[in-house]
Parts: sequence; C-alpha cells; structure tokens
Amino acid sequence: MLEPSPPTVTKAPWFADDPIALGEGPFARSVVSPVSNGDVQWDELARGDEELAEWCASRWLGAWRRLEQPPEHLVRTRSALHKVAEHVISPTRKRANGKIALRYTWGGFGTPFFGNDVQIRVAGDALIVQVGERVQHGRLTTLEDAAEFIGYDLTRYDLAGADEPLEVDADASCWLGDWFGFASSVLQQLRAESPNELEVSRVQLWPEHFDLAVELGSEQEGRRATYGMSPGDQQHEEPYVYVSPWEGVPDDAVLWNARGFRGAELSYDELLRDGDQREQALAFLRERRNALAQSRGAQ
Repeated sequence: MLEPSPPTVTKAPWFADDPIALGEGPFARSVVSPVSNGDVQWDELARGDEELAEWCASRWLGAWRRLEQPPEHLVRTRSALHKVAEHVISPTRKRANGKIALRYTWGGFGTPFFGNDVQIRVAGDALIVQVGERVQHGRLTTLEDAAEFIGYDLTRYDLAGADEPLEVDADASCWLGDWFGFASSVLQQLRAESPNELEVSRVQLWPEHFDLAVELGSEQEGRRATYGMSPGDQQHEEPYVYVSPWEGVPDDAVLWNARGFRGAELSYDELLRDGDQREQALAFLRERRNALAQSRGAQ
C-alpha cells in the first residue's frame, strides 16, 4: 500500500514502514504490489472488477485516473496546507523521533505512524488525529488552532501569523491529495525499478518544499539527483515533475530545461495533454536518470 500503516516503526534510520516492501511470508505466497516488484500489481488485479478498480483508483494503487485542471483555489490552499505541514504536523513527528518527513495518505498527506500508534493527516478541509483505532477530526482554521488540536506548542519561529485564517478550500485540498497520490505512485515505481547501485532513498514528502521526492545515483561520482513532483511553488503556479542533480547538470539544454533551478522540469500542461499521464511522468524521470547514470558527473 502507498499510504502508511500501523504499528509504529521504531527502527532507524527511517522510523517508518516501507509502502512497497514485499516483507516475509509463507513460501509460494503471491504478493500484490502497487508497483512492479510484486507477483501481480493492483492495476492488473483490478481489471474486470469494477468494485476493486474503484477502490484502487481512489488510493492510487491502480486503475489509474486522469488528473484534470487544478481547481480555482489551488494556490491559496496549497500555501495554507504548506504552513500546516511545515509548522504543525512535521514538528510534532520530529518531537517524537527526530524525523521531519511526511507521506501521501489517502485523500491528502500526513505522518507515518509514530509514538503510540499516532498518525496526523490532512484530508479535504479536515485535520485528523488517529491514535490506534480512535480517530478525531478537527477544522483547519488557523495554525494556532491546529497546534492546539494536535497538542503541539508552537515555537517562536512558528508563531508568526499563527492566528491568521487558513484559506483551505476542500475541493482544492482533495485535488492536492490526488496529486500526492499520483506522485507517490510514480516515484515508488521509479524507486522499485531502479538498481541497488543507484543508492535509492525512500519516497518522502518534504515539509519545507511541500513536494514528494526520491534520491537516486552515486553522490561520490557526481550523479546523484533528486527526482520529485511538486504541487507548485513561487516560480511555478501549477504542479510539475522535476529532476535536480546535486552537482549541477550535464551540458544538454534539451534534457535539462528547468527554470528557477538547475535541472529538468515537465510542466503540468504537458501532463494534461498526454494520454497516459503516469507513463509520461515515468518516461521523463527515467530518461534523466539514465542520462545521469551514463554521464561523468557534473559539468
């Protein structure tokens, strides 16, 4: 499954479950996976089963849906949820185990399970705290209210604007949840198919950038890069797919076309025009991964 599941993982360095790990089980057991590392993929299993296809599609496990035009209030909603992620949700996880990264969760984003089987997540315009099987829903009104609902004391750094209204549109937030689900499915597939020698990291949602990313390639050889999918930022009003080499980019303006950073980007307009959005995003990432693997490092 692409979303976190209990119980809490207390083992370093990730302190989180691996959503595409095959695990251990009985001999000759068939493993169903959201990506190509299992015996069968959810996408294959869902073919011809309308109910299962709907279940998979809602969780970005298979029966892939198309992403459509972003809703009207995406930018302001993204900005508000970015603040919640960076100043409330991530610091609460950090206080428990020192880790700041978040994940895609069904309908939105949130933490892996931590502490006493606790998860904090956002879905639509709701802030959700789950402890074991007990689930509480709160409204996203201000950072101050969100912190109080979770039980987190805002720091001096977090207090600026803590009482200002959070402009969260439920439809725009749900759309962001779909973007993170789509991104997670793409990046987990890229991770699953990449060879071990590329020193593949986990897929994580970084609160400071508010995007999902995975790291691949040898840092020592100057070939390591961040492969990510952003819901948009100050330079990009709409979402985009990107590759950002750590040591600069090879001399190829066609492959390395980004604006605002050194790397490559695939615009949301390009994704909208394609018939198979998931395969287009994967092809874009694979081409840059392969180009870096064949390069001699940064130029």
